[in-house]
Amino acid sequence: MQILCIMLSDIAQIRLVSSHPEVYDPCDDSFALVDALLADRANLLEHHPSICLEIGCGSGYVITSLALLLGKEASGAHYMATDINPHAVGVTRETLEAHGCHAELVNTDIALGLEKRLARSVDVIVVNPPYVPTPEEEVGCFGITSSWAGGENGRSVIDKILPVADKLLSEKGWLYLLTLTANNPLEICLLMRKKGYASRIILQRSTEEESLHIIKFWRDLDTLLEVKESMVLNKTDNRTVTESLPFPSFSVWRNLSRNFN
Repeated sequence: MQILCIMLSDIAQIRLVSSHPEVYDPCDDSFALVDALLADRANLLEHHPSICLEIGCGSGYVITSLALLLGKEASGAHYMATDINPHAVGVTRETLEAHGCHAELVNTDIALGLEKRLARSVDVIVVNPPYVPTPEEEVGCFGITSSWAGGENGRSVIDKILPVADKLLSEKGWLYLLTLTANNPLEICLLMRKKGYASRIILQRSTEEESLHIIKFWRDLDTLLEVKESMVLNKTDNRTVTESLPFPSFSVWRNLSRNFN
């Protein structure tokens, strides 16, 4: 299936975004994620993505905006979106249709059932996850609560998404992840670094209630080689003190800090 967009607008129009009482409406976080994609539009077009996936599509505002901002210049791209909330899948379908766009929609948790089909083949993944710190029992609830309940430090769902994204991303794949300061974005970057990913914050935005970061991750050969070399050294070096340190070495911290600037 290929995308078909007949609108001239670069992003989804709020007046055409469908809604439902049990579906999260576009808000500051949704707008920040789309603005980050717009800011990176030139790179996305040069990237020539074949498969674009949104995990947790909600109202469909983000996946529709991504399809529109890439438009005819990425006419061969296949768009997909998932959501654990069946109402969200229906609303996303209506939002896409209202903008003259199409994407394959799947009612599932993260990407359950799609791992084999999409393994190492997704070029762009966008995620506005449930990131709000909440009691763990609220995580995975049905309805609109599933869109924001993130468990302890808002990380429960994020920590489940990261390994799935790693399995789905192609060799040139990019992950755009929205996080809250409370989620400890630096720690997330360090976790992904251990898997061989470089990272960069491409947009930061503060609202009255929260401070948002949109982080872009990509596989990086230098990072992967550095991680592998570090693992070898840790195995062969009897001095294992560094493995128990609560923070990364200064050089790693300095490099990560540079990516955040």
